[in-house]
Amino acid sequence: MNRQRIRLWDLPTRLFHWLLALAVVAAIISGQIGGKLIDLHGKIGLAIVGLVAFRIVWGFAGSTYARFAQFFPTPGKIKTYLNGEWRGLGHNPLGALSVFGLIFLLTAQTLTGLFANDDIAFVGPLYDLISKSLSNRLSGLHELLSNILIALVVLHLAAIAVYGHVKKDKLIKPMLTGWKEGATGESAKGGGVLALIVALTIAGVAIYGASGAWLPEPPLPQTMETPSW
Repeated sequence: MNRQRIRLWDLPTRLFHWLLALAVVAAIISGQIGGKLIDLHGKIGLAIVGLVAFRIVWGFAGSTYARFAQFFPTPGKIKTYLNGEWRGLGHNPLGALSVFGLIFLLTAQTLTGLFANDDIAFVGPLYDLISKSLSNRLSGLHELLSNILIALVVLHLAAIAVYGHVKKDKLIKPMLTGWKEGATGESAKGGGVLALIVALTIAGVAIYGASGAWLPEPPLPQTMETPSW
């Protein structure tokens, strides 16, 4: 069915997108400044764990254009896009590569952060599960990945600017309103309340697991009794 205005992005996808954008920016700033903000940096990392877990589930249970199967960047789709023949809706093949790359990078970034330490006062919530030497290596990897993340964010913003000013394809407005103007195709379907409950539940479990709240309390230091004499 042809339409001039279609429902492209469901509300959970839009909320995820903007919450993740805020969380990533806050994580980058707090991580770069460090010091008293390092504890906040760790809490933001846990929020990102939940957001990424939610998006992975929503990539299978969400509405039409939020599903991974709908925009997975196969070689054929990428070739079609580079030849200027792609006419799909939602993420284009190059945008899809960015989405999957960001999910993979954030997954690796948060996993390394859970075991990291700063050699001063901060340790990740799962630090006690590994050795200090391994934690040091993961801390170094975490810092390296943060630089790659910054580069990917800059590239993402540049792509949005190019699409908006050069190709006249406004990407931000549909992610705000959910609607794509002047488009033909089917409006998004699926991603109902049950799917949302499942995705939120799994996201909550992921945050709980990453927080280390399930780990046993460390034993209290033994005190020596003072002789009565």
